[in-house]
Amino acid sequence: MAVKKKLKIKKKNFTIFVLLICIIVYLIVTSFNFVTDKLTKNHQSSNNEVVKAEKEKNTEEKKKTLTDEEKKLKELNNIDKKIDYFNKKYIDRYLKYKENNPDMDLEKIIIYVNMGLDNNYYTNTIKTPYLNKEYILVNKYNYLTDDYIPDNLESISTKYALNGMKLVKVAKEAFENMAKDALNNKMSIIAMSSYRSYSYQVNLYNKYVKADGKEAADTYSGRPGHSEHQTGLAVDVYNGKENYTNFEKTKEFNWMQDNAYKYGFILRFPKNKTNETGYMYESWHYRYVGVEIAKYIYEKKISFEEYYVRFIENKK
Repeated sequence: MAVKKKLKIKKKNFTIFVLLICIIVYLIVTSFNFVTDKLTKNHQSSNNEVVKAEKEKNTEEKKKTLTDEEKKLKELNNIDKKIDYFNKKYIDRYLKYKENNPDMDLEKIIIYVNMGLDNNYYTNTIKTPYLNKEYILVNKYNYLTDDYIPDNLESISTKYALNGMKLVKVAKEAFENMAKDALNNKMSIIAMSSYRSYSYQVNLYNKYVKADGKEAADTYSGRPGHSEHQTGLAVDVYNGKENYTNFEKTKEFNWMQDNAYKYGFILRFPKNKTNETGYMYESWHYRYVGVEIAKYIYEKKISFEEYYVRFIENKK
């Protein structure tokens, strides 16, 4: 019995010993995992701090870059948020033009710079886009190449034009409708100059330069490639009686002032827009742009240049 009792005590002690060993191993393993996790988390945290610091550094650098632009935009009263034709590429040009014209309205500054008026006429010229479109712009900053001939040129009926006059089909039809309606109102609107080729303009411009000098010629005649007559959308008119330079004094002129836009035509070089168009006032020179555009220009009393930089140029 004594032996069995001793064996039971030894077995019980062994069990307790094993249990203690298990507890100790568990505690060791748990402590090891805790320390390992802690070290791993510390390492990850350290890495995160490095990544965060790097991001903050990059953000600061970006902020520094944006700050220069933001400062410039602030000088322009953040007008970029108010108008959709603001061009960030022109910021420095806007600021310079503003400096030179401190009393000018900011929106007008944006429009003028977009037109190119911060540069002299015939400088920084570009080949005009939108060939064969009603809203093509040809002026002292936008040119046509010497080989450009518009599509669909058609002769205007000699009932409403001198012999040999041509316009692009859509403009020709609109002009004939306008001239026909004028005739029904006992008025005569006759096309005396319409489409001109590049080579024709070379001879015409040189003739004017010879007669009046280059500076004067530039006020009323486009240099070759810069005349919108080459688009086949422009037409000079008279009433068949008065000299075309006196067209303003005729009843036909008054009628066209009120009705030309209904057929898609605008008075291309108005009196109060000579700076924008680059040309002297011409009461006889009309340009087809389509009814929608013509109506807007008529109602808002703006130049085609202004319409173009507001609504067309952004289509690029």
